[in-house]
Amino acid sequence: MGLSKTLWASPADYLRTHSPEHPVMFFSPETLQACAHEFLQGFPGLVTYAVKANPDEEVLENLIAAGISGFDVASPVEMDTIARLAPHAAMHYNNPVRSRTEIKHAVALGVKSYSIDSHSELVKLGELVPADGVEIAVRFKLPVAGAAYNFGAKFGATVEKAIELVTLADQLGFDVSLNFHPGTQCTDPKAWETYIFTAAEIASVTGVRIHRLNVGGGFPSHRLNEVVPQLSATFALIDRVTDDAFGDARPALICEPGRALVAESYSLVTRVKAIRDDAHVFLNDGVYGGLSELHLVGVIDRIQVFGPYGNRRQGDPVARTVFGPTCDSTDKLPTELGFPSDMEEEDHVVFYGLGAYSLATATRFNGFGDITVETVQRLVKPEAARQAIYA
Repeated sequence: MGLSKTLWASPADYLRTHSPEHPVMFFSPETLQACAHEFLQGFPGLVTYAVKANPDEEVLENLIAAGISGFDVASPVEMDTIARLAPHAAMHYNNPVRSRTEIKHAVALGVKSYSIDSHSELVKLGELVPADGVEIAVRFKLPVAGAAYNFGAKFGATVEKAIELVTLADQLGFDVSLNFHPGTQCTDPKAWETYIFTAAEIASVTGVRIHRLNVGGGFPSHRLNEVVPQLSATFALIDRVTDDAFGDARPALICEPGRALVAESYSLVTRVKAIRDDAHVFLNDGVYGGLSELHLVGVIDRIQVFGPYGNRRQGDPVARTVFGPTCDSTDKLPTELGFPSDMEEEDHVVFYGLGAYSLATATRFNGFGDITVETVQRLVKPEAARQAIYA
């Protein structure tokens, strides 16, 4: 999966001279930095990057160059990578469950921020982490709708438990913060409003001054042509509601986007292996490869199809079932996609907005998954792409 140093104008430019048999990811550093600037200029607080979304070093180096100075790390490997690439960056260890060895590794690297959602983990940190100048962010959860899937199924304390944890963390001498995650691909800004007011209630009940409020990730990427994320409106709502909820006790704000920062900077080119009986499309990549997340989060309909020599297919859309290349029957996209009626075998399908949880989770199952990466200046937008990124 090495990154080519050749700079192409766009995926279509590459396809005019190449007809790859294997999937190809196209990475645009310029688009990535534009996404970073959108957050840095719009979010009213510290922007940290959730490394798990795409830990490629080219991604991390471009985010650092754009001004990202904080990183949400979940493992010693991620910590070591950030410590090497950005020695002065803030590392927030927000994986709420850690072994003692992992905690000691974080302490040795100077990590000063930890998230917890259980009494046992807080006690463990109290034994291993010097409290002076160290932040404990208590992560809580609510039954809030509007996300692609519920992060609270695995992490997050109930409000009642969070009150206990905030009190204990304060007694142990830590700087106490609060942390929540509204759920991945959260398109409802009201989810943040509910969480922020609840955070203020937790602070009021405990009487503990909240050091910082981490409003999580969950910021959506652009997946469907007809659903364009409204990030600036969400930023404004978070700013206003934090004032309303906390008043003079307003904490500093942090966010930890992964998907919304990196998704737009990659596009995936797949090849049509077969069109079976004019009903089923078989691609050379699927849910075990670069499309791994689609069966969890939902399909991406921001696609374009190119025939020989990079000529774009323009036929009326025809809904077809989409399968990946493996022999596993679950290697199938969750819903049909509309492909041009004039699409043929050996054409190439471009999926836009695939920088998050694609290369990071791709496998080589069944002998497939040989994905190469090419560099493009900018990614050509489908008709409804976000103007802030594709100016």
